[in-house]
Amino acid sequence: MTLQDVKVLATKGEGLRIEFKKKATFPEKIVRELIAFANTSGGDLLIGVDDDGTVSGQRYIEEEIFVMEKAIKEFIFPQLAYELFSLKLNEKKGVAVFKVPISTQRPHYLKEKDRKQAFIRVADRSVQASKEVWEILRRSKTPKDMVFTYGRKEEILMKALAEFERITLKEFSKLANLPRFLASKTLVRLVLANVLLIHPQESEDFFTLKDSGV
Repeated sequence: MTLQDVKVLATKGEGLRIEFKKKATFPEKIVRELIAFANTSGGDLLIGVDDDGTVSGQRYIEEEIFVMEKAIKEFIFPQLAYELFSLKLNEKKGVAVFKVPISTQRPHYLKEKDRKQAFIRVADRSVQASKEVWEILRRSKTPKDMVFTYGRKEEILMKALAEFERITLKEFSKLANLPRFLASKTLVRLVLANVLLIHPQESEDFFTLKDSGV
């Protein structure tokens, strides 16, 4: 990767696969972006780039890289694969690019004490993955034909989707009079069977039929 490549990336602005950081302040929080990239579509984290896309660089870029790599090793599980590029703007300043591919080991998660948090990318933000997203990530690593029975709860779900086009776990659980865990299991199974799509959100995920166009 060249400095010109970095400048081209910066002109695109932050998005699904690009995140800018001026410097590696609070690296234990910045690693969430790398986790989200690995769990979603891959992406590039640029250190030394302002929020507006200005490639201003950072003094002592080697120190920024050191703290980031230390945080990646300490906080991300399973171990994260990435490529690192360090480029000089001038004698004093440089930029770093952490290039993360979509991972076959997903879901990756942030581990702090006994707490595990997975993250995914939604537009230009990294949001915490729900239990349903986590399970879909885990089980989609090894795709296989999913067989399911079409019973009462599935019929209720399809009628609701035909009328409203989208539904949340909470709504489906209430509508079908199902315990939350069973409603969750049903929705996850139908996503893995390519019948439904899950749309992760910061507040509450929603589901649509895969061919609904929503």
